[in-house]
Amino acid sequence: MDRRSFNRRMLVGGAAAAAGVTSLSVAGAPDARTAEAPPRTAPAGGEVKRIKMYAEKLPDGQMGYGLEKGKASIPGPLIELNEGDTLHIEFENTMDVDASLHVHGMDYEISSDGTRHTRSHVEPGGKRTYTWRTHKPGRRKDGTWRPGTAGYWHYHDHVVGTDHGTTGVRKGLYGALVVRRKGDLLPDKTFTVVFNDMTINNKAGHDAPAFEATVGDRVEFVSITHGEYYHTFHVHGHRWADNRTGLLTGPDDPSQILDDKITGPGDSFGFQVIAGEGVGAGAWMYHCHVQSHSDMGMAGLFLVKKADGTIPDYEPHHAGASKSPKSSKPAESPDASDPSGGHHH
Repeated sequence: MDRRSFNRRMLVGGAAAAAGVTSLSVAGAPDARTAEAPPRTAPAGGEVKRIKMYAEKLPDGQMGYGLEKGKASIPGPLIELNEGDTLHIEFENTMDVDASLHVHGMDYEISSDGTRHTRSHVEPGGKRTYTWRTHKPGRRKDGTWRPGTAGYWHYHDHVVGTDHGTTGVRKGLYGALVVRRKGDLLPDKTFTVVFNDMTINNKAGHDAPAFEATVGDRVEFVSITHGEYYHTFHVHGHRWADNRTGLLTGPDDPSQILDDKITGPGDSFGFQVIAGEGVGAGAWMYHCHVQSHSDMGMAGLFLVKKADGTIPDYEPHHAGASKSPKSSKPAESPDASDPSGGHHH
């Protein structure tokens, strides 16, 4: 799918690396920024969108979601919407076991719950349309305030293995969902990081995905946790505000500034940073800060390049990285041709 063929910015992609991108987004903007150009922002919502999504078994025995047959990825497609949008997903299960699509944070009728007890799952070879709606914030009739749908959410299977989708989630049936409010700043790149048991994006050991950006890029991270353990998401050299967007609204915004956040199974959050702001280019580590977890390989790299493409003092050290010592240029990510990469706008 061409990135501009779906309402100019309707991109869908899971994020396992900085290249090889598939992503669904509902916002319009050119790819390049200039120093003089104002930041790009999300438009008003209210559009009705339609996509197709497939659940597939992967050659290595894992499972994934994809926008085209034969192109499933882990994580599944990153879906971006704006408050007020409605998304109809024609879901096809190509596997030999029941599967479903269950979402967090959206508005949906019980027929789109994606669970077995509501008979909203999909049998092998079957199809079903799931409808997710979003809404803007506003006041209820009783005077109380109803928050909008904007936030960093996620979706996953809810029936493979057990009626809670334990096997499906463990094998990779999950993905990220971002809902933006009108005027929200749009990132240049979005990366999804899923701590799933003791893996990152279902990659174990020291084969964690590397994410690439250039100094000055506005980079968005979506962090999701699945499985049996609590984790903490930590990134070196960069900080964010503990609120809906990860950005301060002004000098009096009381949001706490973090560089490490604890998450439990089913949790999700996100934030934006300016790559290398105040710290420059480098191979900045991200990892779970539970010591035994990071020791077992729950760590990867946020590769922030200079404008000329080099990274100072970068020596690849994990599986899949370049073997050349003290390389000043970023080695191609081990997932650079994987369709589950982070998306570029």
